Amino acid sequence: MTPNEYQQLTARTAPKDCMAERLKNYALGLIGETGELVDIIKKVLYHDHPVNKEKIREEAGDVLWYLTGILREFDIDLEGTMAFNIEKLKRRYPEGFDVERSRNREAPDDGW
Repeated sequence: MTPNEYQQLTARTAPKDCMAERLKNYALGLIGETGELVDIIKKVLYHDHPVNKEKIREEAGDVLWYLTGILREFDIDLEGTMAFNIEKLKRRYPEGFDVERSRNREAPDDGW
């Protein structure tokens, strides 16, 4: 399955409310599911819980579903977003991640 196919398939379970209500649902859901994913990581790191890859995958999938919904609302495809992000990172870190470049990078030009 490609990322864009995934994005199309998630539309089947998208809420049918108006755009504003869908965006609120996606934004709040993204925050909630991200919290659940982070809580798993916290428990592994600080509470000595075993790594549960199935639960990590489940929560990461929920994060992806909500993020994909936000992109869909603005007619932004997932594959294009992924490619855009990789190109940005290549420009920012042409030789791979570098702590010094991270500390001294220019402010982003976000077009505002």
